[in-house]
Amino acid sequence: QVDLVESGGGLVQAGGSLRLSCAASGIIGSITAMGWYRQFSGKQRELVARFTSGLGTNYAGSVEGRFTLSYNNAENTAFLQMNSLQPEDTAVYYCYVLHQWRDYWGQGTQVTVSP
Repeated sequence: QVDLVESGGGLVQAGGSLRLSCAASGIIGSITAMGWYRQFSGKQRELVARFTSGLGTNYAGSVEGRFTLSYNNAENTAFLQMNSLQPEDTAVYYCYVLHQWRDYWGQGTQVTVSP
């Protein structure tokens, strides 16, 4: 059983920073992909940043240059450093893992950016 534990969400003023953490347990072998998605109120979940083995990291255009994903393969952890946050970044952020052809999601962590 793969479990994802997230931490680091919260409330921040515009222009501020937050760092999200995700730790995956129950992994056998290697993770195929790991990263973060977000879901705005009333919208579908969308990619924020994702590392895929053999392909590298890709970012949503709206966060490129502001957010940085780091992935530790040995510890199965991922961190999302979010800088220059804006109110439009307010959403629930979900950790994601693709492992042995199955998708796994964290419980979600709220990020709220005030004007």
